[in-house]
Formats: sequence, C-alpha cells, structure tokens
Amino acid sequence: MKIVILTLFPEYFESVFSTSLIGKAVANNKVEVDIINIRDFAKDAQKTTDDRPFGGGPGMVMKVEPIADALKAVKAGLSETDTVKVLLTSAQGELYTQETARSLATEDVIIIICGHYEGVDERVIELLVDYELRIGNYVLSGGEPAAAVMADSIIRLQPEVLGNDESIVGESHDSPGVLGYPQYTRPQEYQGLVVPEVLLSGDHKKIIQWRESHRKSNKS
Repeated sequence: MKIVILTLFPEYFESVFSTSLIGKAVANNKVEVDIINIRDFAKDAQKTTDDRPFGGGPGMVMKVEPIADALKAVKAGLSETDTVKVLLTSAQGELYTQETARSLATEDVIIIICGHYEGVDERVIELLVDYELRIGNYVLSGGEPAAAVMADSIIRLQPEVLGNDESIVGESHDSPGVLGYPQYTRPQEYQGLVVPEVLLSGDHKKIIQWRESHRKSNKS
C-alpha cells in the first residue's frame, strides 16, 4: 500500500512516520508514505495557496489550483492498475470510523488532502475527492493531525505490520459500537485490586465468555 499526504506543512509528519509500529512499517517497506508540499504547485513567486473567500467573511480559503495540480502530479506517477481513493480532512465531513479504515485498507493507494484555514474551495470537494472526512466532532487547527490518525489506522491493518495479524481481530470497534474488554498483566495484585480469577484459570472457553460479557459498548 501507498499513502500520499498533500499538505501545507510537511514538517508536521517528520516524526509521525518514523516512530513506533508505523515507523517500522515504513522502514520495512510494508507501506510507502509520500508527503507532498502543496506550496510546490503554486504558480506565483509568493507560493500562494490561499485567498480571501468570495462573499466576505473571516479567514482564508485554500485555492483549488495548487491542490488540483499536486493531485495530478501524484496520480501521474501511479500505475494504471492501482486502486486509488482521495480523502479530504474536513470538520464538515462524514465521521471516520473503524469500518472506514478497514475499507480503505484494501486500496492500493490512499491520497489524503489536509484542509487548513477556513477550509478548501468547494470545487476541490466537487471535482477531486472521493471522501470528505472528520475524525471527531471538534475543530482542529489544520487537517494534519486528522491525516496522521487516518494513516495510522489504515497502516496498522496492513499484513504483518502488527507482527501478529490476529491482533486486529476482536479489538475495540471491530464491530460498530463495541469496545474492548478489560486487560490485565503482572502483578496479580496491586493496591488491593486483584486480577479476576477466571483469567488465571487456563480455561480458554470461560476466559472468552468473561471477556465477551465484560466488553464495553459505545452508544454515541
């Protein structure tokens, strides 16, 4: 899989894709990540990528042309057989879920456009993207944190990234609205709290039943 991120702030991702399991996945060529600076596709000497909104109002809006040209350049370097999905981070988008991540994880190439300022020109949404997505019901200073979250959730679903592919089975959000079960490790007792006896029993069937009965749920 390949993930390409179009951003005004490429430096944001310097540590994101070089640490922890995601960093190992990149280093071991389990996934390829490209960070593209949208400013490189601005046509004027000032590298202008935003402008005042028509109709007035506060803030600035990201221009369509630099984004379109950056996206065109990225797609020109892809194989004709690649399956590609283009995402836009946006506070107005659909809510990103584990189900979304699982669907996107099957694609060959994911391109994420990071929104910023007061958003992007609406024609980006109408002409260039497949999904407009938000990671929660709140506003960020830019789309870079959201892009990092989406990329992380997609990369960890790739084969061999977690070391044990069974790690992604039965975890939180594996089914909509279902969260994980309580986990314990050593010591067996801490400040008067003791690990449930069933988890020490060695009875695999009872352990599964206990875990299923103690799963949390997300009704929101």
